[in-house]
Amino acid sequence: MEQYVVKGGVPLRGEVSVGGAKNAALGILAAAIMTDETVTIENVPNVRDTRVLLQAIEGIGAKVKYVYNNSVQINGGSICDLNVEYEYIKKIRASYYLLGALLGKYKESNVALPGGCNIGSRPIDQHLKGFKALGAKVDIDKGVVCAKADKLVGSHIYFDVVTVGATINLMMASCMAEGDTILENAAKEPHIVDVANFLNAMGANIKGAGTDVIRIKGVSRLHGCTYSIIPDQIEAGTFMVAAAATHGDVVVKDVIPKHLESISAKLMEMGCEIVEGDDWVRVIADKELGSTNVKTLPYPGFPTDMQPQMAVALALAKGSSMVTESIFENRFKYVDEINRMGAKVKVEGNTAYIEGVQRISAAQLSAPDLRAGAALVIAALAADGISEIEDIEYIQRGYEDFEGKLSCLGAVIAKVDSDRELQKFKLKIG
Repeated sequence: MEQYVVKGGVPLRGEVSVGGAKNAALGILAAAIMTDETVTIENVPNVRDTRVLLQAIEGIGAKVKYVYNNSVQINGGSICDLNVEYEYIKKIRASYYLLGALLGKYKESNVALPGGCNIGSRPIDQHLKGFKALGAKVDIDKGVVCAKADKLVGSHIYFDVVTVGATINLMMASCMAEGDTILENAAKEPHIVDVANFLNAMGANIKGAGTDVIRIKGVSRLHGCTYSIIPDQIEAGTFMVAAAATHGDVVVKDVIPKHLESISAKLMEMGCEIVEGDDWVRVIADKELGSTNVKTLPYPGFPTDMQPQMAVALALAKGSSMVTESIFENRFKYVDEINRMGAKVKVEGNTAYIEGVQRISAAQLSAPDLRAGAALVIAALAADGISEIEDIEYIQRGYEDFEGKLSCLGAVIAKVDSDRELQKFKLKIG
């Protein structure tokens, strides 16, 4: 079983490049099957989630070709099956984007109900409500969502809650519907804009992505294109917070600084110096960290996917902090792990009350989900001694070569898959 082993106490220093946004990639890869022509997608992060989705796309008959490292060619002209099996869905939640893509193109899709990280209930009722509004008949049979329509007709759809997944799914389903669709109370995240830009590059007519009202004029067909995915806001934020927690000095390259403003603002409140360039952000944490309060909100608010990482940094900051989770109800499962390292965090309802400590100690840790796993790596990097982190397959779902990039910043970290390798690492670092 693979695990990370980390010797903490080393400030991260240097430069690190960020890959393509995982959450944008999942929507874009699904949307790529909506044309019968070849689509080339660049800057695709090579992480477990994207690989599983590409396997699911191949599983329904589309042709998938890795051109080189982070570029993929997809041709959906050979799709012969509108059933996406549970085997793929149970591994990643975002396979449900194939619902909107297949329904938009073929007016039919059958996709098993999704899995993914266990961070709380994430119902797909808004997706289904939207499909019905476009004229599809939707049934759930033996754990499979079956959506079918003679034709899809544009509609005015109001989301009861702001939902990234439903916004992306409904953009895909409606871009080949007859007439006009309006999506109100739409999510505004950067990856919504990226998926809309990609669909437009294929010939869709989508306006207003990035605002809470998206207007879509249906088109009869989509065509091939070449498209590059935006940088990953959460990967960038993770390295920024790791720099802060280890009192380092890190330049995070190949980013869009505007997407990182909520993270930069909190780090500045904590006493870090933030310097921005056109496509880079530098975090300098040479002073004692101070406390602050954080509340997760839909974009442009503080991202829920950065909450665990920020909580770890605050656990090492002087004073009392509060972290309020307003998106998911089960996102504090890492707290028991960092408390075992000597942190003082108490969870009541959807709020974590944090009393900062000067230092934490290494421990045997287990990653409960993707972002909490990354947060535990940050805790291990800041701790005294050698930590071992298990269940790192969660972390590999969303971070490409995480240990390699951290090593380039001076972190003492390795991925090992046997006791022999673990002992070798410990001997090597003394």
